[in-house]
Amino acid sequence: MRQVFSRWPSRATAAPHGAPPDGGDLPAWMLARPPKRRWVRLERSGTVALLVVAPAILAAAAGWAAATPSGPATPLIAGIAGLAVGAAAVRVMRSERALETSRARLTTLFERAGIALWREDWTAVGEAVMALRRAGITDLECHFASHPDELRALRARVLITDVNAFTLEETGAPDKAACLGPLDRLLPDTDQTFVQWIVAFGRGDRFFRSEAHVRRADGSEVDMLFTAMLPSDLAGFAEIVVTALDVTAFKQAQRHFALADTELARASRITTIGALSASIAHEVNSPLAVIVANAQAGLRWLRRPQPDLGEATAALDDIVAAATRARDVIARTRSYLGNAPRVFDAVDLLQAARDANLLVERELRALGASVHLAASGEVPRIAADRIGLQQVFVNLLVNAAQAMAAGVGPRDITVAITRRDGHVAVAVSDTGPGIGAERRARIFEPFHSTKVGGMGMGLAICRNLIDAHGGDIWVDAAPGGGAAFHFTLPVSHA
Repeated sequence: MRQVFSRWPSRATAAPHGAPPDGGDLPAWMLARPPKRRWVRLERSGTVALLVVAPAILAAAAGWAAATPSGPATPLIAGIAGLAVGAAAVRVMRSERALETSRARLTTLFERAGIALWREDWTAVGEAVMALRRAGITDLECHFASHPDELRALRARVLITDVNAFTLEETGAPDKAACLGPLDRLLPDTDQTFVQWIVAFGRGDRFFRSEAHVRRADGSEVDMLFTAMLPSDLAGFAEIVVTALDVTAFKQAQRHFALADTELARASRITTIGALSASIAHEVNSPLAVIVANAQAGLRWLRRPQPDLGEATAALDDIVAAATRARDVIARTRSYLGNAPRVFDAVDLLQAARDANLLVERELRALGASVHLAASGEVPRIAADRIGLQQVFVNLLVNAAQAMAAGVGPRDITVAITRRDGHVAVAVSDTGPGIGAERRARIFEPFHSTKVGGMGMGLAICRNLIDAHGGDIWVDAAPGGGAAFHFTLPVSHA
């Protein structure tokens, strides 16, 4: 089971204790025995049993004594029974008042908390996760990436049973009834965190934290940070208390800072390009001037009544030398721009895909696309340029989302990563209209684009990056329709 991805990683994901020796790799909550109901009832009614049943027995004894002429002991027994019943009644009333006070305090804490609180019933999810784990399915993320409809159906079975007053302010709901019911009423299909909950359940984590976007009452969406303590047994899935913090404004501020940094970097690039262009123009114009001058001179020598072949030959030699210099200038510039030294380190391809997904999450959400990530088996790390591979994933994810933008129905993007012999294979599939066979041969060529306003450089850049890593990239039809982009990268044995 792999670590779920989130902008808000938690250090409390590991279970506090391992599973019992006979439990295999199942999480502890699946092996916990539910408490027997009769003992629960005894624990809850212990005070009543001791303070009501015992006096009742005394009262019965007093009645029996009254029916039996036994002398002065009868009034004494009746008095003791009466006192015991009275004391029991007082204790019961005090216990009830204490219980009501505790309930009122909990209700006050729940309703007056300065953060949104949700009570949710995840019983159906707990049962489904237990069934999958007992069936031997350990990689739940991979399983649901292959069964997205099953994931959607399971999400619809999670029920919000109660919310506090602050939740109504956060979501703009008129009353609690607008928030209660299936979770997918508030969680749009583009959310990618539900599967993270399932993975955390399947691993037996004791704490969960992740960011999701929630649909408000007016149809707008806000970014929320969810946290919850996860249950320790199956019965605990019936009520999971989740805290929700609106981080929309915080993320907007982050974007503004990032935009400012981008503008500064853009200004720096423009300045650099300007200086580089001036340098190229200066270095190339000089040999071009030499070429023109020598070509003109050579023509004059050849057009004389008596052509001077020696001078013409010298002029041609100068032309060749100048042209060679111009070629070297272009080659050096191209090397500087395209083959700058890259930093190669050990890269986890699944993590690179997750990072790229987070980078373009807002754009994918705007296009209504849902991303499903899966890695089959143990995928080795590869020696690669981390930033370059992220750029490949970003281009392929955005292209897939744009291809499905005009379609109807679920817009699923599946990223599957597997190991094959000495290579790691990646497939990025969508449910869009697909790419015709006649277009596949040219789709990776520079400036070849079918999108309005597109430059046609994204896939060309992807091919150059994959080539630089000794890999291969191609496109074909996805099994369920749409397009599937594949690329392979060699596994380093160093």
